Amino acid sequence: MRTSIATVCLSGTLEEKMLACSKAGFDGIEIFEQDLLVSPMSPEEVRAMADRLGLGLDLFQPFRDFEGVTEAQLQANLHRAEAKFQLMNRLGMDLVLLCSNVATATIDNDELFIAQLRQLAELAAGYGVRIAYEALAWGKYVNTYQHSWRIVQGVDRPNFGLCLDSFHILSRGDDPAQIAQIPGEKIFFVQLADAPVLSMDILSWSRHYRLFPGQGGFALDEFMLHLVRSGYAGIVSLEIFNDVFRQSNVERTAIDGLRSLKWLQSQAAGLLAGSGQHSALELEALPGAQEATAFDFAEIRTEDPERVAGMLAQLGFAFKGQHRRKPVQLWASGEARIIINSQRSRGVEAAVSGFGVQVPDPGAGGARGTSLLATKVPRQQTHHEQELPGFLAPDETEVFFSSPANTRNWEREFLDAGEAAPETGNPAVDGIDHINLAQPWQCFDESVLFYSSVLNLEMMPGTEVPSPMGLVRSQVLRTADSCVRLALNIVPQGLEKAIERHHEYPEHVALRTGDIVQLARSARARGMEFLPVPANYYEDLAARFELDGQLLATLKELNLLYDRDEQGEFLHFYTKTLGNMFFEVVERRAGYDGYGAPNAPVRLAAQFESNRWSRN
Repeated sequence: MRTSIATVCLSGTLEEKMLACSKAGFDGIEIFEQDLLVSPMSPEEVRAMADRLGLGLDLFQPFRDFEGVTEAQLQANLHRAEAKFQLMNRLGMDLVLLCSNVATATIDNDELFIAQLRQLAELAAGYGVRIAYEALAWGKYVNTYQHSWRIVQGVDRPNFGLCLDSFHILSRGDDPAQIAQIPGEKIFFVQLADAPVLSMDILSWSRHYRLFPGQGGFALDEFMLHLVRSGYAGIVSLEIFNDVFRQSNVERTAIDGLRSLKWLQSQAAGLLAGSGQHSALELEALPGAQEATAFDFAEIRTEDPERVAGMLAQLGFAFKGQHRRKPVQLWASGEARIIINSQRSRGVEAAVSGFGVQVPDPGAGGARGTSLLATKVPRQQTHHEQELPGFLAPDETEVFFSSPANTRNWEREFLDAGEAAPETGNPAVDGIDHINLAQPWQCFDESVLFYSSVLNLEMMPGTEVPSPMGLVRSQVLRTADSCVRLALNIVPQGLEKAIERHHEYPEHVALRTGDIVQLARSARARGMEFLPVPANYYEDLAARFELDGQLLATLKELNLLYDRDEQGEFLHFYTKTLGNMFFEVVERRAGYDGYGAPNAPVRLAAQFESNRWSRN
């Protein structure tokens, strides 16, 4: 599938955008007129640069407000159009995007639209230019793709066809199925955009909140399936208006965009498989998605391993060994493995730096990550150490694949790792329940796509949680059976500047147990300090749930938090924050499948208060 991206998606100058698109691996670009107008490069220089970079100049856009006007306005529009066709000849471009009129149209008459657009097509033909007519969702008279297709049929010129934009179709709730009935050769260009499901006017939604495919709520894989059935064989491009993208690193955004197209065409190929239908788009499937079966380990990076080790010991973890050639420790409890890594840790008090998941085929997982343009973790290993394919997530978390068939062979790399810890009879952590990762505001959507595409995790409905420093947006991704769960929390913009680095929004590893009350008592007896919970919380808890008095007293005594739904109960506590991380211990009773979301504001406020006092 030939890929393209509109320069309006990216930050920087036109030159920087072209370099980034070429480096990411796009086949071509759409030139947004404003980017050209403000560029010091002449059209000839832009053309030459594109040739050097191997980039096609696929679409010049946009040409606005042409049809449905008075005769005098029509002549002015034709004059304006001819100047743009001449400019396109200098650029070496032959396709222009024409948007349906939103501002200057005064006459609602399809026959007039057709007659005026036919004049435009005939003028364009003299310059070897084709026109892709797009129905804007807020167009004054033409605002659906079905209407624009009727106009194209009426114009009936070989150089006049359709541009289909997924946002303009799906944001209105239009059914894209009729795309399959349009002859593919009359679809001149396709633009894709995803978006979160919002209730707001479509123009504002479009101008500020579009996302790359896979980051929002649109069923773009089904949209692509209808496109395939039309016989379309042309370019598939991205047109994303997003305030964050236009402030972010241009190279990272370009890579994120191409990753989204690779993921989407693979999803569409999967839907097409077995139908016996040929795709003229030549959709490429990614290496097989791997369904994670468990967390293999979580890794904590710290310059002071004894403090982290002390906290793990208080939670009942046993020291399993020191790596034979690295300053790395292994601690274990049940199926939970925590690695304490002191490499490259100067100035790092404590932070969640990575995790591993078990998958049926780590090699295929690694190949998929590479195909999705993920950056490989630079990991040195000797011939007798287990290979763990690993990638850097957008937030720089290291993610590794391992195989349950070779269950934790990597443990042999730790001296004394084969010796089991003596049984104490105390309740213990039996596994990793989930990992919570803080995301910089500028890469939240990028991270969602990375984890859903590379790790094949399902995106759950997002939530927003109030904190003393602003709303925290949270997004859970997980496997179908919930054996691997990630919670991504976007750090409120400006938070990193409002407080010192070692008090930034913390991340955590949530550990699972079958008896949290006894585990909390054991941890306290070993000297653990829990995050203190305000007394007001327990008064509210009693009012909401009418809890047994003894249970309420136990919760309050041990700083335990509680939630309940129709499926079951959830008890959990938090350790104090160490550096930029902490541990959570959870007990899920019956079928409870959430994360104690009503308690998140209590935790955030308590951590803010605790950290504020620790600074003074």
